[in-house]
Amino acid sequence: MKLEQLDLGAVLEQVGREKNIDKEVLIAALEDAMLSAARKVLGIDADLEAKYNEDAGEVEVYEFLRIVKDDADKKSGEIAFKDALKLDPELTEEAVGEDLGVKLESKDFGRIAAQNAKQIIVQRVREAERLIVFNEYKDRKGEIVTGTVRRFERGDVIVDLGRAEAVLPTSEQIAKENIRVHDRLVAYVVDVLEIARGAQIILSRTHPNLVVKLFEQEVPEIAEGIVTIENAAREPGFRTKISVRSKDSDVDPVGACVGMKGSRVQAVVQELRGEKIDIVPFDTDDARFVCNALAPAEVTRVLINEDEHNMQIVVPDEQLSLAIGRRGQNVRLASQLTGWKIDIQPESKALAEKEEAWISLSQIKSISELQFQTLFNHGIRKLESLINADDNMLAHMPGFDGTDVPALKNEARDFLKLEDERKIERLKKLREEARVLMALDALTERLDCESLVSLLSIPDVSAEVHEALKQAGYFDMIDVFLEQDVERLNRVLGLSETSSKALKGQVAQVLGSLDERIKAK
Repeated sequence: MKLEQLDLGAVLEQVGREKNIDKEVLIAALEDAMLSAARKVLGIDADLEAKYNEDAGEVEVYEFLRIVKDDADKKSGEIAFKDALKLDPELTEEAVGEDLGVKLESKDFGRIAAQNAKQIIVQRVREAERLIVFNEYKDRKGEIVTGTVRRFERGDVIVDLGRAEAVLPTSEQIAKENIRVHDRLVAYVVDVLEIARGAQIILSRTHPNLVVKLFEQEVPEIAEGIVTIENAAREPGFRTKISVRSKDSDVDPVGACVGMKGSRVQAVVQELRGEKIDIVPFDTDDARFVCNALAPAEVTRVLINEDEHNMQIVVPDEQLSLAIGRRGQNVRLASQLTGWKIDIQPESKALAEKEEAWISLSQIKSISELQFQTLFNHGIRKLESLINADDNMLAHMPGFDGTDVPALKNEARDFLKLEDERKIERLKKLREEARVLMALDALTERLDCESLVSLLSIPDVSAEVHEALKQAGYFDMIDVFLEQDVERLNRVLGLSETSSKALKGQVAQVLGSLDERIKAK
């Protein structure tokens, strides 16, 4: 390998142009290659230096030898003064102890050393190419690129970008998209990694910013900064929502993105192979923005819960499915786009909830209609919620002030306390009735004799009373015993309250004696 016989200057220029590699990188590769070849011959301990001589058009390799006296015991890396003098006649005896650079001939390195030098040059050129590719694409992260599908590797798509190959992982591919070899593909650069083999460019077809970048290409107003895309929410392959706003009041952001007869948005749709795109006007008012994001559904009412960052959206019953979308897609994308939790309700359900809330809150007699509506809109729909609500928050709501909040809460507490007492009494009564019914059911079952509890078994009661009880629906002593309304017995039998109570006492006595007889058995 006689590098000095080559016009290295021309070779370096040509390779630099073809590979887009700086000349200095190629020169450094040549110098390292020549040094490696020289050490193969002279050993790793040799003091060597390689330098490219641009005038001569060759890489010169020098070995530095220490000049010693002629009678000295010469070691490796040393040269006798007389031999040094042959190489440089101008040397004097004062040069003893100094280093002398001796130029080596590349032909002396041998064929194997030259082949090794060639491999080093090729390796360094490849490394330089990889570095160039990495430096070129590392700043293109977040951009879109166009390439050609070359092959598939374990489900990943390898895309040829011209100067480099990129990877479209399975996780970044649209599920229903059919990709074939030689297809032209537009993708979003997610990341650029520096690995041992060079730069690894990771692409995505599912990233929301792919849609954003495509609109930037298609819409001049976006490229000029007049229209901006505030956010994007996407379910790849199915539907995307983007929110847009304009810095110029004379420019309609939605119209700019749609284009004449939908030309601009259709260009993006075609690039995404039929994915639906909703263009939503951005609004600083959160409620309006959410309503815009739920289009094409119409919204009749919005209830905001700022503490939970939630909005309850009320829509006409017939538009409920439209607002929710197929498999919840419309409301899910609207929630992602706006950053709000969204709960869709039909008007009928919202009306029922309002009526239920009114039944609860109207127990406070002093509450006004405005206060009720304010509480309902803020998600306070029960007395318990009102009692637990923050006083300062209530005081700053429409229709409230700092003076009426404690009174309203106290009234709510009093009503709930009274309700609790009533519930306890009702529970006690129900338990007692259940106990009695269970006892009487057991009694009649164990006696297995209806005559023992019939009305005729009541002592000292006339036939007229027996008949009157039957006509009134009292068919046996159990019916009389369970009757709590003594006044009804008075009216039915034409007896005084004392006589009616006495009758119930007789019934209880008879039933009690029957129970004792059963227990005795």
